Amino acid sequence: MVPAPSALLSLLALKLLDKERRSHIDDFNCDEAVGLFAGLNILPKKSFATDYSYRTGRDQQLGLLQGWVRALAAVMFPEAESFSLDFHPIPFRGDPAALERHYLPLRGKAGPSVLTFFALEQKSRCLCYANANLTRADQHGELMRFVDFWHEVAGSDPKWLYFESKVVDYPELSRVNQRKIHFVTIRRRGTAILRHLEQQPASAWKGAVIDIPKRYHTHIRYIEESVRLRGYEGLIRQIAVIGLGHEHPTLFVSNNFEETPRELIIRYVGRNRIEDGLGISVNFFHLDCLASEVRLNVDFDATLTVIANGCYRWLASRLNGFEKSDPKQLYRRFVETAGTVTIRADRLIVTFDRRSHNPILREAALGLGSLPIDWLGQRKIEFAFR
Repeated sequence: MVPAPSALLSLLALKLLDKERRSHIDDFNCDEAVGLFAGLNILPKKSFATDYSYRTGRDQQLGLLQGWVRALAAVMFPEAESFSLDFHPIPFRGDPAALERHYLPLRGKAGPSVLTFFALEQKSRCLCYANANLTRADQHGELMRFVDFWHEVAGSDPKWLYFESKVVDYPELSRVNQRKIHFVTIRRRGTAILRHLEQQPASAWKGAVIDIPKRYHTHIRYIEESVRLRGYEGLIRQIAVIGLGHEHPTLFVSNNFEETPRELIIRYVGRNRIEDGLGISVNFFHLDCLASEVRLNVDFDATLTVIANGCYRWLASRLNGFEKSDPKQLYRRFVETAGTVTIRADRLIVTFDRRSHNPILREAALGLGSLPIDWLGQRKIEFAFR
């Protein structure tokens, strides 16, 4: 029988090594080094890996995420304040299933899919929360479930949240405001709103410059108002912006009345990081390659994606000059490297073959101060270079 930590690490290894599906675990049947990563002689067969993934539940995924984020936060985002939130539908490619239909951007139409929710810490760009055990009925309550998750992990609520209008409805926005959490989101453009903005004189529009690197649209004009939304208690701040590359004004809404309109717009533009993070997860961690109609099975894989993303973000933070590199670049230049592993009584010595990027690994001193590893007989890891 394979212990639970080894089973989890075996599945995590597939994420870290750019493998699309659990069935590809058989590619490592004779790779003792990958087996050693999981504390085994070799990785288990695909039948065990698949069976184990179906035996997990949401409570277990949530507990794993809490433990992982607590450990990662101390290293990557000790003073986390801002989070970007988004939904991502994972398409189902099998026979017709009893899954709800969600809009799939890559297909340009709705299709059977598993709806997932992700949260990303802004500064470190680390994914820190995922939930794929969602239905359309409880979609709007997921934001507050993340808030409760973060409060449990960090002991306090997030200070800033950035998300699209589809994430929550207006009554849920009111709940966020009651928790005294600042947010920036966008509002759907209604015909009456557009007509109202068209009737405003030119003098009512103010100018500003959005000095964001590599952004094409920098000069904007805006009108700021306090409005009421159906289901939202009290007034909310609305900023209509022209010049962001859209035909009609973009409507930003926020419960923060202190930041300047320019600062609020810049804050929301940073929300693109979660779209980049989800794109990377689809590209390298193969988030869209899941072929399961069981949401809990997909939820387990989404949790592993969060952990794998954190591993690569930590590695990038330790490599000088590669802090913003995506996982595919890090894998090709550093992880996918030949070498030998020598097992000693008190440590493991990993010796890298000669390669052009080895000086960067040597400078990072990744093995310095390594802790004993429980599933490897309390051995430490030591890195050496030829």
